[in-house]
Amino acid sequence: MNAPSPTPLAQEIAREIALTGPITVADYMERCLLHPRFGYYTTHEPFGAEGDFVTAPEISQIFGELLGLWAADTWMRLGSPPSFVLAELGPGRGTMMADVLRATQGVPGFRDAAHVVLVEASPRLRSRQADTLQRFDLSWAPSVDELPAGPLILLANEFFDALPIRQFVRTHEGIAERMVGLSEDGALAFGLRPGVRLDPRAEALLHAAPIGALLEICPAGLMIAQRLGARLSAKDGTGGGAALLIDYGHGGGFGDTLQALRQHAFDDVLAHPGEADLTAHVDFSALARAAVRGGALAYGPLAQGALLERLGLDARAERLKRNADTPTRGAIDAAHARLAGTGEGQMGTLFKALVLTHPLLDTPAGFASGEAFRDMST
Repeated sequence: MNAPSPTPLAQEIAREIALTGPITVADYMERCLLHPRFGYYTTHEPFGAEGDFVTAPEISQIFGELLGLWAADTWMRLGSPPSFVLAELGPGRGTMMADVLRATQGVPGFRDAAHVVLVEASPRLRSRQADTLQRFDLSWAPSVDELPAGPLILLANEFFDALPIRQFVRTHEGIAERMVGLSEDGALAFGLRPGVRLDPRAEALLHAAPIGALLEICPAGLMIAQRLGARLSAKDGTGGGAALLIDYGHGGGFGDTLQALRQHAFDDVLAHPGEADLTAHVDFSALARAAVRGGALAYGPLAQGALLERLGLDARAERLKRNADTPTRGAIDAAHARLAGTGEGQMGTLFKALVLTHPLLDTPAGFASGEAFRDMST
């Protein structure tokens, strides 16, 4: 049986590598996801049953509603400012923000004070978001750096996992970077570039690890977290506030977590560039350290299931079931289990939440003061 023909993007990447040499894993991810003609997010509808994966807001309205109530509680902890920025990173089709805004319509003053800003670079996704949120006044920003000034309440769900990562391996000769190059038959293949240097902390971690240990670093994620930390901790009136980041990931460590998802199934990372979603597990401890360097206080990471239950998941599910028919009650129970359960295919412990706040802000809803982030690696 003949191997499938390489995708148009695979052919383009192969030509580039043949001319200029291997590229980093981060460069490969960026091309696969954001290439202006062949990128996955440029050409595909990734969300929902017709896409390649389903996110928490698509599973149940309860997810966005609870995050909306978290945002309203945070606004009150900020002193209910008459104007603030309500932002979302990577808002997909706008489903979660629609649930957030619906859940907060009964909070006096909140919706009038909110300037809704979606951080989205894709024109195609902006169009989908405008359709979903057509009843609301909103605007877009291409990056965190271009959010309007003022108190900020920011939400991000499954945003950081899609940011490009670099991978570094400890070898007998030292530290090498994992690269994407070409095999003898011209197909895309992984290889190693030796002799790379990292920041002192990362180098110390790898040098203390066994031969073969692989460390993933997400430069874009760390930069965003540090800038959010600086924005949230600002004392000049241009910032302040809190950010709630939810994603799947871990609290630090080693291992290759780069994965491809195509048609709701795992795929070879190099097999279908531009036609499969690429993600990597989020290192929440690294994000927290970066935000703390920026000046913020961090809480977590806390398991998604625990956060949702503390925010009222059980009570909200029971309320929705109260006047529902039997099939709808079953669907609500299934969504409840998917969001907070700990079994295979459930999100309760695989997904985690990290909150970043101004250092003087009260402990955020869903967290305890003892759950403030402490860097145990130093």
